[in-house]
Formats: sequence, structure tokens, C-alpha cells
Amino acid sequence: MKIYTKRGDLGETDLFGGARVSKAHPRVLAYGSVDAANASIGFAAVLAQQPELTQIMSDLFDLGSELATVPHKAEKNTYLNADRITQLENLIDQADPQLPTLKNFVLPTGCELAARYHLARTAVRNAEQQVIALQNTGESVRPELIIYLNRLSDLLFTWARLANIQTNTEEVLWAKN
Repeated sequence: MKIYTKRGDLGETDLFGGARVSKAHPRVLAYGSVDAANASIGFAAVLAQQPELTQIMSDLFDLGSELATVPHKAEKNTYLNADRITQLENLIDQADPQLPTLKNFVLPTGCELAARYHLARTAVRNAEQQVIALQNTGESVRPELIIYLNRLSDLLFTWARLANIQTNTEEVLWAKN
């Protein structure tokens, strides 16, 4: 099977369920942003000692698949639910006591892993914004998808800070000019 089909050469793509839409459709932009976020997390995972990242990447694949499905034909994803959101919150709660109290904004830098987590965090935030933009067009989006992305960006921020602590890399604080 060839990787290229030529079906998208005129700027359209297929959704799961049979609909054909523009590659600039808000639904395509939303799941494309989720895919970019997933790749950014994969970039962080190369260096990270966080086995949870594999599950998170699978979650994002499920989330993107749900977004890539014609809404009235989508089977409800029962896995990406409040329990998965709670698991992300638990990961944040486990890391947070190891961090100094945040008294200022932190610049997205530090050790290499922290920088990769910050890059992934911003990609996840962009995906969240694209999913909200899709919802704002009147399309149905389960609230759990937006909450999951919001919590995931919080986790990546926390892990970025933790990576700096674990490597004895001083956080660079924002200084107002």
C-alpha cells in the first residue's frame, strides 16, 4: 500500500465516517493541532524518564481520532474521561511538593528536557485553543477533551520545572523590562 493517495491534492480530506471536508476546516485544524502536540510530547519523551508519556501519547491519539470523526457517527470515547483527567491531576500533585513555590513567571528554558516539556506544553495549549475554536463554531465537542488538554499543559509545565530541579538547573525567571 502506498503512503500517498492523491485524494488530498485539492485541499480536502476525509473524516472517519465518510464526510469530505477542507483541510482548513476547524475540525481538521483541531485534530492536526493535537497531532502536533503529540509529536512534541514524543520529542520530550526521548529524554524523559516518565513512563506515563506513552499513555499520554495514546490518549492524544484517541482524542485526535474522536475529533477526526463525523460528529453524528462518532462512538463516544469512554476511555478519555474524568478518570484520565484525575490521573493527570495526581501526577501534578506527586511532582508539586518537590518544587519551590512559584513567585514569578518562569521563562520556558533551563535544561534540555525542561525546554522540550515547555515546547510540548505550548503545543498542547495551541491544541486546546483549536478544539475550543471548533466548539465555538457550534460543533459538538465533549468537555472532557478540553479539560484533558488543559490539565495536560499544566502537567507538562510542572514536569518542566521538575526537570530543572532534578538537574540542578536554575529556573530563569521573567524580569519586567
